This record gives sequence, structure tokens and C-alpha cells, in this order.
Amino acid sequence: MAKPAQGASYRGSIHDFPNFDPNQDAEMLYNAMKGFGSDKEAILELITSRSNRQRQEISQSYKSLYGKDLIADLKYELTGKFERLIVGLMRPLAYCDAKEIKDAISGIGTDEKCLIEILASRTNQQIHQLVEAYKDAYERDLEADIIGDTSGHFQKMLVVLLQGTREKDDVVSEDLVQQDVQDLYEAGELKWGTDEAQFIYILGNRSKQHLRLVFDEYLKTTGKPIEASIRWELSGDFQKLMLAVVKCIRSTPEYFAERLFKAMKGLGTRDNTLIRIMVSRSELDMLDIREIFRTKYEKSLYSMIKNDTSGEYKKALLKLCGGDDDAAGQFFPEAAQVAYQMWELSAVSRVELKGTVHPAGDFNPDVDAKALRKAMKGIGTNEDTIIDIITHRSNAQRQQIRQTFKSHFGRDLMADLKSELSGDLARLILGLMMPPAHYDAKQLKKAMEGAGTDEKTLIEILATRTNAEIRAINEAYKEDYHKSLEDALSSDTSGHFRRILISLATGNREEGGEGRDQAREDAQEIADKPSGDKTSLETRFMTILCTRSYPHLRKVFQEFIKMTNYDVEHTIKKEMAGDVRDAFVAIVQSVKNKPLFFADKLYKSMKGAGTDEKTLTRIMVSRSEIDLLNIRREFIEKYDTSLHQAIESDTSGDFLKALLAICGGED
Repeated sequence: MAKPAQGASYRGSIHDFPNFDPNQDAEMLYNAMKGFGSDKEAILELITSRSNRQRQEISQSYKSLYGKDLIADLKYELTGKFERLIVGLMRPLAYCDAKEIKDAISGIGTDEKCLIEILASRTNQQIHQLVEAYKDAYERDLEADIIGDTSGHFQKMLVVLLQGTREKDDVVSEDLVQQDVQDLYEAGELKWGTDEAQFIYILGNRSKQHLRLVFDEYLKTTGKPIEASIRWELSGDFQKLMLAVVKCIRSTPEYFAERLFKAMKGLGTRDNTLIRIMVSRSELDMLDIREIFRTKYEKSLYSMIKNDTSGEYKKALLKLCGGDDDAAGQFFPEAAQVAYQMWELSAVSRVELKGTVHPAGDFNPDVDAKALRKAMKGIGTNEDTIIDIITHRSNAQRQQIRQTFKSHFGRDLMADLKSELSGDLARLILGLMMPPAHYDAKQLKKAMEGAGTDEKTLIEILATRTNAEIRAINEAYKEDYHKSLEDALSSDTSGHFRRILISLATGNREEGGEGRDQAREDAQEIADKPSGDKTSLETRFMTILCTRSYPHLRKVFQEFIKMTNYDVEHTIKKEMAGDVRDAFVAIVQSVKNKPLFFADKLYKSMKGAGTDEKTLTRIMVSRSEIDLLNIRREFIEKYDTSLHQAIESDTSGDFLKALLAICGGED
């Protein structure tokens, strides 16, 4: 086996062991397995400290010295997950992949996820080596076995990937990019039915560099990411395969970070997936996977493995992981750049923001006002009519309905709705009926009322609104509560947190573009470490995060990474605490990708036992005409379930109906 390149660009976590002696290692392993029982600690320590190339030499030496097969002895001595992991490490990567695929298609049923993961992520060279290894190990043709075990478009795409003929990342033709975008658009969005063959041909053969340009151009042309079209146009395992291909085109390390997270989240662990990825990526891109994992899931891969596994199995996995990214000194320039690009490419400035609630065509406030009055008149209330009208009108149209209702019936529509509805549905419908600035002002007021303060709501609103929205909130607050928002914040918060909120509440964030020199200065300002003075650090962060424009801050964050090898968000979490930390993190996440920030908030409001209906309502109401469609796309991309499905699973009754109407569709 060829020696892996382990120079400056090497991104694996396992390296060649210095002063390597295969005969000595073979003897150590033999002694560890000799007699009654085995020294598992010695076995895992040795095998996880050698590169795959060195392990093959150990196997040869073991056979020469003892006339025995090392893998067979390891299988005999070890058991369970630990055995599967150690034996996987002892095989060359191509043979390890061949064994995984053989297991995936053997017996009753097929492990489609395993086939997708391997064939969507491997390079041309790795595919060719896999096909040869499969033939050598099982004396069978891999393509024939795949065809015998799969069907339809899923099978066709797998066969295309098995050819290992993806074009090389050479010169890209702009004309061909445009043509591929048009062909994909016509094969899906513009066609009754879907021309799957076009998707297979383009995604299965074009180079990664070319396809990244196609994806960027597709978004500009259609207003939606290619993933959204694939989810809409394709289905089943074929859809999952094509989404995996797209993810690997965009970033293979990010694809594997996501796979690892899903293998360990929730109850139970998908150990086969965990083992396969940790073995196969340990000498390729584990450092990049780690950095993206920490950035994306706000915890290190090391800590998640540590909490989710046990025994020698855990120790071996942690050795393959190679380090804890939540510990000091465990950051890498190349991986930090990958992490930056991960969110920079999806930054909100590059995506057209779209809501899910639009002005109704043929709008007639007179008809709507009468229908609402009828729905609330007499005994009982027709909630369906109320929901249907209010969730399918824009906020401006709802204000016209309010005026018309008062003119016709001499009654306050809001008061009538309040008396007829109750609970979560009442909060949602009344929220939709308020002008956005007055709704936000009310949410801020409620967050500061009574005993205790709802700091999360204050942060969510003030850290994410535009200058114009903030100014409108200030006016609404003054009008509704006869007190300035600044005075209210001053009375209800304290210290540095208060200063941050008041700074945000002025609505004076710069609105120009970015300047490289100024961005470099700002990055240096927040990168300089104070001598134990947290207040100084917080002041410097506040000066920049609360006043600079979003485009400028993105450039600052890029420069910050170049200077420190850290993502600014992780630095804030490491250096600060409490509400100050939460406020700064919210600003950074909003700058990075505001729809993703809200998607995360929505997910957390519904995950686990119980539902945070207030947060769910507040976001659905406030983002419905701004960027809820973008939030939906980020939600399904990150959590592999649609916002529609999450709402359906977590709410009920009329509240559910109204939320789904605002959600605007199933992704």
C-alpha cells in the first residue's frame, strides 16, 4: 500500500509511528494474545498508534514469525464493537470498504445508507481500488452484485458512481455551467414529472469544482438551492443518494461530520456507522471533520464519543479522533478555513430572503371582516374560518381588516378575537394581527415584566432586527407603553449585558460594505488577548459586534480566523459567560446565517419533552413575511426533518392548523 502523504497538507489524525519495527510490533501483539485472556489495552494502544501502511507490514511480519493470520487471531481474542473496530483498522481501506459493502448487500434486506455513504464520498482512485479489492476478496464483480441487490434510479446512480469516472477539477467552462443549470432546471422544476437521467448524468460525472459553480448558479437562477429541488423532485433512497452526492461535492468533511453526529445523537448509537467513518477517515480528513463538527454542533467530536461509548471501544475511538477540539491548542488553520467557508457560502447576503405568507390576491377587507364577525357571532366559534383568513393575509391586509371591522360593526376585532380564542391559538392569532413593530415591542415588554427577566427573548429580538426594524420597535414601544425602550432596558438589566442591549436598541448599526483594512484592524482589536481583563475584552467585542455592518463583520470574522485559527463564535464561548456570551453568540450567528439561527431556535423549542410554545409562536409570527421559507430550508438541511413535520409531531389542534398554514408547505 502506498505511503500516505503526511506533509503540511495532511489532514488525518493517525500518523506513521516513528522508529517503526514491524517484527517488534508483531511480537508485542502475539504476547498480548498469548495464554488465558488478552491484553486489550496493549492491542488498542499499538494498533491505533500505527498508520494503515504500517499495520499491513505488521500483518506480514506476524505471519512470517508465527505462521498465523493476525486478523484471525484478533477476531478470536476480541469481541463485539471493539473487535469490529480493530479488525477494520487492520484491513487496507479499499478492503475495508469492500467488506462494508459486502455486509450491506448480504442476507435479507440491504443497508442502503452504507452503500450511499461509501459510493457518494469516495474519489475516482478510491472507487477503482474498491472494485479491485472486492474482486480479490470475494471473487465477485461489485457492479453485478449492486445491480442484483438494488433497483430503479437508485441502482443507476450507484452504477454511475462505481465507474469512478468523475471529471477532474481542471478548467471549468462558464457556458457548460449555464447549460447544466438549465438542464437540471428543465429536468425538474419546469417539467411535469422529473427527468431523473439528467440529474444522474450531471451529478454523477461532472467535476466537484464545476458542480459547485453549477450549484451557486442554480440558486441565483431558481431562487432555491439544488438540495430543495432534489427533495421536491426525487424520493426514497434515490433522493438520499443524490443529496449525499451534493453534500460531498460541497464538503466531504462536513458530510462526515453530519453522519457522525447523527450516529450518536438521541438514544442508542449507530456503531457500525461510527466505526466505518472513524476507520476510513482517520488518515484522510479527520482533522477537518473534527473542526466542522465543533463549529456545526457546538461540541467536540471527542466529547461526544466520550459521552456516547465505553470501555476499550471508547478508548480506541478517541485515539482515532486524535484530540479534543474543546481543549486549548487543538485548532488548525486549514480546518478553520473550511469551517469559515462552510457558513460563508450559505451567508444570508447570497440568498434571496422569502417569507411564506404573502398578500392574498383579490383581497376584499369587507368580505373578510364580515366572515370573521360571522365566525365569532352567537354560540361557539368557527376557528377554522378565523385561521384560514388570518394566516392567508399579509400583515398590511390584516390591518385593513381591523379598520373595516371597526367601521362596519363598531367593535374592536382584537378584543373580539381575544374573547373568542384561548391559549396558544389566541397568542398566535393575536400576534399575527399586530403590526410587526408593535408585536416585537410587546414581546420585549413581556420579557421584562414581573419577577425575573426573559433574557433569551431580549437577545433574540434585539440581536436580529435591522436598523429600520429597531427604530420602528422604539416608536411602537413609546407609543404603547409611554416609556422609552432604552429606559425599560436600563431598569431591567445590568452591567455589560445592559450596555450591549442598549447599543443594539439604538438601531445605529453601520450599513455600508466591508473594507479589508478596517476589517483587519477590527479583527486584531478583538483577537488581542487582555491580561485577565474580561471587561476590556467584552467592551472591544461590543464596540465592533454591535455597530459594524453585516457584510463588514463577515470580513472581520474571516480575518479573525486568519489571525487566530479560531472561529470567533468559539472564542466568545470560551472567553465569556452568561448573558453577555449569549448576546454576542446570537449576533455572530445572525451575521453568519440569520435563517439558520432561527431554524436552530425553532428546533430547540420543539425538541425533547415539552414544547416552548412562546418561542415557537414568536418566531413563526415575526419571520412569516421575511425569511420563513429560508428558515424552512435551513431546518431540513440541518436536522433531516422538515419544519412542517416537526410542528406536526409536536403540536395539536387548532394551534397546529394555524402553525402549518404559516409554515406554508412541506419540504
